[in-house]
Amino acid sequence: MDMPRQIAFYGKGGIGKSTTSQNTLAALVEMGQKILIVGCDPKADSTRLILNTKMQDTVLSLAAEAGSVEDLELEDVLKVGYRDIKCAESGGPEPGVGCAGRGVITAINFLEENGAYDDVDYVSYDVLGDVVCGGFAMPIRENKAQEIYIVMSGEMMALYAANNIAKGILKYAHSGGVRLGGLICNERQTDREEELAEALAKRINTRLIHFVPRNNIVQHAELRKMTVIQYAPDSTQAREYRTLAEKIHNNSGKGTIPSPITMEELEDMLLEFGIMKSDEQALAELQAKEAALAAG
Repeated sequence: MDMPRQIAFYGKGGIGKSTTSQNTLAALVEMGQKILIVGCDPKADSTRLILNTKMQDTVLSLAAEAGSVEDLELEDVLKVGYRDIKCAESGGPEPGVGCAGRGVITAINFLEENGAYDDVDYVSYDVLGDVVCGGFAMPIRENKAQEIYIVMSGEMMALYAANNIAKGILKYAHSGGVRLGGLICNERQTDREEELAEALAKRINTRLIHFVPRNNIVQHAELRKMTVIQYAPDSTQAREYRTLAEKIHNNSGKGTIPSPITMEELEDMLLEFGIMKSDEQALAELQAKEAALAAG
């Protein structure tokens, strides 16, 4: 039996990673692909738009109730949503109590051992992009996720996080098969955003898979706990997600070993694009403002 393609969506918190991944997967299932989503974010919000529900019970919380993960059945933790997409959430410990990585690997092992990975074309991991924590690097470290897509924007912290995630991938690329599939830019309408995303992709030895335009229909769908694909299938935004899904589907085997840049190089790039002002520029603008206030 063919092994499923194991992909992962990474990105800093609040970047729209879970929304982007669920819309992309909803588009992939329209293309006839069978999908399992493994949510690896303690917020457990990686499947709610597929299940049209508030939040799914997590493997860790159900295991705590049952006594241990061995006391669970697959149907306890695996729910079926839009067009038969299978969904599971690893969950995480209470804030400040323990490492989220334990939940992630416990959940993955349980799902694998109990047949959740059988008869699927894609396993998708939705992972918080803080690779400083070993827990969030777990799908890469354990050689589960083979193909990483980084959701980012033109904001400085999103670019910093994308470069940081690339460092995490590089760390495990030689010991395992993990590769960077590319960047997905979720538009925040910052200056020269698409150009900047293209430039970062080139600098870290990958490519911009797709530039997802900002559209309020995404929020309207989310309020109804739905993907845009389900809520407004004929919308221009649904077409964007279908295009992204096709690009990912056609990207098999094209991943790269990233070459992340230093913080200084990243700042130089932002200066070059006029996103970050030099000290001289900032000081001159401040002085001009103060002079205008004094004159007024």
